[in-house]
Amino acid sequence: MTNPVLPESFRALRMVKDDAGVRPEFQVLPTSALPEADTLIRVHFSSLNYKDGLAVGGRPGILKTYPMTPGIDLVGEVLTCATAAFKPGDIVIATGWGLGERRDGGFAELARVNAEHLVPLPAGRTTEWAMSVGTAGLTAMLALMALEDHGVKPDQGEVLVTGAAGGVGSTAVSLLATAGFNVTASTGRPDEAEYLRHLGAGQIIHRDELTALKRPLEKERWAGVIDNVGSTTLAAALASTRTHGTVAACGNAGGVDLPATVFPFILRGVTLAGIDSNTCPSARRKLAWQRLSADLPEGKLDTVTHVHALDDVPDLAQQILAGHVRGRTVIRVKD
Repeated sequence: MTNPVLPESFRALRMVKDDAGVRPEFQVLPTSALPEADTLIRVHFSSLNYKDGLAVGGRPGILKTYPMTPGIDLVGEVLTCATAAFKPGDIVIATGWGLGERRDGGFAELARVNAEHLVPLPAGRTTEWAMSVGTAGLTAMLALMALEDHGVKPDQGEVLVTGAAGGVGSTAVSLLATAGFNVTASTGRPDEAEYLRHLGAGQIIHRDELTALKRPLEKERWAGVIDNVGSTTLAAALASTRTHGTVAACGNAGGVDLPATVFPFILRGVTLAGIDSNTCPSARRKLAWQRLSADLPEGKLDTVTHVHALDDVPDLAQQILAGHVRGRTVIRVKD
């Protein structure tokens, strides 16, 4: 295969910081401006996650330096690779490892990433599919795998998904339902009930039903939980998880605090499993993507995925922060 002609410049959405504050700005940069890494990628798609919304919305604490290109995941074509891991033309997925936070991310036409942090696109899948799954889908699968690792089975009772209408929650509902679990979806948006049933939820509850629970231990209900919210929602989920059940925590949309007691852990043996898709080891990351390719129903995400141009990201960031985005938002970077 003939090596592709390497571009001399590329377009990117940059977050800049000056005396006027933090703001997004589209720039054309020389390829030499990319961070050092062993693999150069022509980006096809990225996606918009809640963390991306925080970054592009100028919220503090996400981006570690400025200027910075946000976008915590990407998929694209390898142009060059200094290791033997990939060859030009290979299609690869990048998520985590500081992408779009500590190093320039996916909201750009080019990216440099270390090969050890890349995963091959599963056979038979498209680049658009990869970002309809994205970091959110990877996180959902890692959460499901954590429940499985701790012995949670479909015949043990209801499994709760909080923040169910979001990116992680949507995929989690679909994956759990496909695996045979009886899924209860919790959301603060009652108008999303039909959407969540389409994904496979058997029951829909309003998030207020959880936050109204205040006792250290509540009536046992959940065999397992995938929590995307944190704070009082996670505390209530822990308090109502059945003996020897498992709660996979993977989000903080409701806050970073945890107003809980040790009782669920020492009186019911509940396991709280933390899900970190950012630094997930390579072998488990690859297994999760293989599971996603095999277990996520064909076309299931099509009706909940919306594709937008890179130019739309600043407006979309405000929408996701306002809670007006459901499902998955794929960002087309390559025209």
